Amino acid sequence: MKPDLKQIQAPIAVEMTDFEKKFRSFMKSKVKLLDHITSYIVKRKGKQMRPMFVFLTAGVTGGITESTYRGAALIELLHTATLVHDDVVDDANYRRGFFSVNALWKNKIAVLVGDYLLSRGLLLSVDNGDFDLLKIVSNAVREMSEGELLQIAKARNLDITEDIYYTIIRQKTASLIASCCAVGALTAGGDELVVEKMRDFGEKVGMAFQIKDDLFDYGEDEVGKPVGIDIKEKKMTLPLIYALNHASWTEKKKIIYLIRNKNENKKAVNQVIEFVKASGGLDYAEEIMNKFFQEALDILSGLPDSEYKTSLENLVKYTILRKK
Repeated sequence: MKPDLKQIQAPIAVEMTDFEKKFRSFMKSKVKLLDHITSYIVKRKGKQMRPMFVFLTAGVTGGITESTYRGAALIELLHTATLVHDDVVDDANYRRGFFSVNALWKNKIAVLVGDYLLSRGLLLSVDNGDFDLLKIVSNAVREMSEGELLQIAKARNLDITEDIYYTIIRQKTASLIASCCAVGALTAGGDELVVEKMRDFGEKVGMAFQIKDDLFDYGEDEVGKPVGIDIKEKKMTLPLIYALNHASWTEKKKIIYLIRNKNENKKAVNQVIEFVKASGGLDYAEEIMNKFFQEALDILSGLPDSEYKTSLENLVKYTILRKK
């Protein structure tokens, strides 16, 4: 049975409420338009899984402190900045079912708002001397950018190997969750070994999370992202990479041709999806996802039992059992 987010949040419910107030105050400016836009951004917040990873990790490794709030806010500010900029780059009009900032206020304002959020995050850390936190999160943002660019470069040639795929998702997705867990452990007073252990835990969760996301592309769940969107965008994900690696030369050439030249054609996209399913690509990806999932749980099993640990275990399960 899929864990319930409200139950998972129970041990940190008070902290999450306090965090939301603090986060709003960190975004405050002297410009009315900017406050109006940042207020809109806060209102359309998602499941808040990143702050949950920060607070639960802090709870399980020593205890939540004032710097835990700043660490969670730093991650949210920098990550929100990258999302606002991503929507401009992708010319996206929606995010989580809401209009994107660029759709409502145009690209120029969206880029400036992203810059503002980035600077607020940096100043929050500098003003409080949180240089260790800043280093962890800045490294994650660098990795996310590198991962995106590597994926774009490889999409042009459709030559992603399984190893390169793991590098891309580790940088694009796992690095951020890893930084959440490292920040949580560091703000709880964890030593270098504990911080590294929790960073590793977060990375494994992030790898499993992204593979789950890639599986949604094949319509295995009723709810999720649009079926075939990765194929339309020429993204080589694990199910497809596995299927191509186990195809004959002729079949591989045909599928690559469809992705390269017919990726906007619904019939061709469905043909690629059926090819991946028939080749065992989904089963293989699920097997690898479960491997990362189990490795993450193994790391947690070495920590003392507590309500934080139970919630963290359930949060990991939630990322794997989610339907969107």
